[in-house]
Amino acid sequence: MQFFFEVLITGLLSGVMYALVALGFVLIYKASGVFNFAQGAMVFFAALTTVALQEKFGISLWIAIPITMVVMIAFGFLTERIVLRPLVNQNEIVLFMATIGLTFFLEGFAQLVWGSGVRALDLGIPDEPIAAILDSAGMVVSKFDVTAAVICGVLVAALAVLFNKTKIGRALRAVADDHQAALTVGIPLQHVWGIVWAVAGFVALVAGLLWGSRSGVQFALTFVALKALPVLILGGFTSVPGAIVGGLIIGATEKLAEVYLGPYVGGGIEGWFPYVLALLFLVVRPEGLFGEKIIRRI
Repeated sequence: MQFFFEVLITGLLSGVMYALVALGFVLIYKASGVFNFAQGAMVFFAALTTVALQEKFGISLWIAIPITMVVMIAFGFLTERIVLRPLVNQNEIVLFMATIGLTFFLEGFAQLVWGSGVRALDLGIPDEPIAAILDSAGMVVSKFDVTAAVICGVLVAALAVLFNKTKIGRALRAVADDHQAALTVGIPLQHVWGIVWAVAGFVALVAGLLWGSRSGVQFALTFVALKALPVLILGGFTSVPGAIVGGLIIGATEKLAEVYLGPYVGGGIEGWFPYVLALLFLVVRPEGLFGEKIIRRI
């Protein structure tokens, strides 16, 4: 049982990090009603910019992070100004295609400016077992996983309060429901979109730093966002609590499946099991655990 709980806890800690990535998708979807295909590229761009600033200019990590934060917030506002503002009231597929174009631009621009080599990122958080847990329960849990989960958990909780309990959150929900109606009642659509994209840029920075520290800053970071898809399917595309619960479910089940089903079905199950779970879930509840049912009358 100790080994089972060790695997479960490790999966739950990874799930919190998945939830953070998924949260970036939720924020954009709630504001514009479109799936932001560029979220993975934003994670990669933020992590690469942080590391490259250290290499190119010799500055410390704790100076590079605030600079990158400003860059990501500015990127969010520029995206609203240049990409989204001209597309107000356009079909959702038009906005989706715009985010695809933004993805390729970010990936190419980041590697053009900073290079495409794999880089190491050290946040000063040791990836070693926590002695207290080892002594008391005989389980191996990484300090990095616990610290990353705490950081992600605090950020997710803060954003959940911001977008569910504040005036900005109410405006965001109104904009997501109907752009034209929101403009009619005086909600500044451009400001709401700008704020949300800036917050999504900040979320991408935190996710990029944590995942980059774990697996290296490389182009493969863009695929981390794909792991958020099962999270969104389980939790719902419009729910912040859903992103949290979905992340925990995906994180736990993929680790348990790798350990207990892997020997029977072969290696690599951790990579595809979340998508199988999401596919099965779509059959039962396509709107997700916390998603709103959409009823269209013809």
